[in-house]
Amino acid sequence: MIHPNQSLHEVNRYKDSAFPVGMYVVTRAQIIPHGRGYMDLHWHEELQLTYVTDGTLELQVNGAGYRLEKGEGILINRNFVHITTGLTDGGKYVSFNFPDKLLGFFPGSRMEREDVLPYTSQYAFPAVVFKPEIRWQREILESLEEMRELFLNEIWREDFDGSSEGYPGALERHRAPQTQGGGSRESCPARRAKYRAAVLITGIWYQVIAHLEDRLEGASKGSVRKQERLQAMLSFIHDNYMNPIRLQEIAAAASVSEGECCRCFREMIRKSPNQYLVAYRISRGIELLGSTEKSVTEIAQEAGFNDASHFIQYFKKQTGMTPREYRNHILGKRAQKPYVGNGNQ
Repeated sequence: MIHPNQSLHEVNRYKDSAFPVGMYVVTRAQIIPHGRGYMDLHWHEELQLTYVTDGTLELQVNGAGYRLEKGEGILINRNFVHITTGLTDGGKYVSFNFPDKLLGFFPGSRMEREDVLPYTSQYAFPAVVFKPEIRWQREILESLEEMRELFLNEIWREDFDGSSEGYPGALERHRAPQTQGGGSRESCPARRAKYRAAVLITGIWYQVIAHLEDRLEGASKGSVRKQERLQAMLSFIHDNYMNPIRLQEIAAAASVSEGECCRCFREMIRKSPNQYLVAYRISRGIELLGSTEKSVTEIAQEAGFNDASHFIQYFKKQTGMTPREYRNHILGKRAQKPYVGNGNQ
């Protein structure tokens, strides 16, 4: 999960700076490597490909809700506010983050100018969902599965060497099964795994722009302004959640009226400013419950609640558990053997 001094505008740091592609494996109990939690609303400069490997995933991008089942995926465009709103018990997904410069081959190329930047720098589309029933989308999902295997079996082995910080336990536990028997996929030499992953990403991008080109339209100036205003107000809440916050102050962060502030929140994230503030404070409490031994009273104060009783009340309303019950639950989950591979293991 995000730590209190991190920005809602996420800056991804890659283990190998010369290979700017990162994969995260996310369950309800943990993220591997350690990163932002699925409960946090955020945006980043990179594009994101997400692929559901178990259970059902619900997320929200730019105010629109999406529900993905096992074997489905989504591409989230850069700089769009998004959040995972639900993940079923036993659910798991992988996300690949990468910059749009990877798609243009080299700076200033015709490909970058004509086939990348018009779609990534002008808010052309928030997200594209991939379903296995549609042939070209099924091919993308197959590419995402291959990328997952490349990371688990080769790329993480090289980058983390099996035991480095951020990669828990012995590497062998987490390896994805190789295609066997009549499978057509060839094994990829370790030294070429990153190149293969980059080729797969550009192939996915080609499929997206080839099939959706006629449907993509640049965002209006009004929608861009709303996006920027929301980002400014979210950043204000993030930076000040531990203190008393008034609606007037949230609106002032984006230089809008209180009414426009409320409309923006309702339209873009389907919550009022106060509802989002409370939910964000609860998410900070969740982070502290899982990462510290502080008392519930101390955590309530750090999360921005005036007293522990209000914190407990809102916490139970949002999670279905008291803070103490949640702490015992999450510690019990972490005591179990980490599970990253697929259901065949």
